[in-house]
Amino acid sequence: MNDLVEDYLSILRTERGLAENSINAYRLDLKKYFVYLDDRGISLEHASAPQLQQFVKALAETGLERSSIARIISGLRGFYKHLITERILNSDPTESLELKTPRRHPPEVLSVTEIEAILSKPDRSTAKGVRDAALLEFLYATGARVSEAVGLTMPQLFLADGFVRLFGKGSKERLVPIGKEAIAALESYLATTRPLLVRRDKPTSAVFLNQGRGTALSRMSAWNIIQEYCGAAGIEKVTTPHTFRHSFATHLLEGGADLRIVQELLGHSDISTTEIYTHLDRNYLLEVHRQFHPRG
Repeated sequence: MNDLVEDYLSILRTERGLAENSINAYRLDLKKYFVYLDDRGISLEHASAPQLQQFVKALAETGLERSSIARIISGLRGFYKHLITERILNSDPTESLELKTPRRHPPEVLSVTEIEAILSKPDRSTAKGVRDAALLEFLYATGARVSEAVGLTMPQLFLADGFVRLFGKGSKERLVPIGKEAIAALESYLATTRPLLVRRDKPTSAVFLNQGRGTALSRMSAWNIIQEYCGAAGIEKVTTPHTFRHSFATHLLEGGADLRIVQELLGHSDISTTEIYTHLDRNYLLEVHRQFHPRG
């Protein structure tokens, strides 16, 4: 069975040009499916459409996100199509497979006031505070994913031009503007603090560095930094690095930005992914209408 999977993944790699991160995700997804079948004593050739639907239901019951389940279904469909093309199987049980899970709720976002409260908390008279302020300003100014932020390197910054080059999912590249506040915070960090964090025996081009180790910040480090300043600002909402990304998109739409521009800035390949923020925007519009319309 492993040989069948690797043959399929090889095709994804060579013919569709998928990045290794995507290949590994498909490999893990198929492993979940095979474990499910094995636990129930079902062979691959005897797996039926109802049994696949039960597998999808089981995934949903574990709390797995809808987007992740959709990816697993896509991988299964491709895998079975490959098996039929190679005449290993004669029928495709994924033809009627559906994603029957509730649509996810709009993401939690912070208000502009809450964001400003968080950004005001780092002590910019200390090296740690300067670094943390630069990271927080960067996340909010660009809507970058946390992986894009901690993976950011010096050659990706074009501060004089007001842009940063980000590499998203599948190594897709996009140029994103950086506002003046974030530029100022980054310039301060790069001039005064980053040189203190770089170790001579371990040079790195990473922008955001750990204290002591001099290596790139990890995702967990970024999460801890956000928790620290949310606590200091008295923010009780569940806040993660991705909350800054959600807030970035929502605040742009609330300010009148075009949805397709926001899609480009976020690096979404499908505008339907971006449309979740329009629901948040509608709530904002309703609130404004009720507050300011004479008969609201």
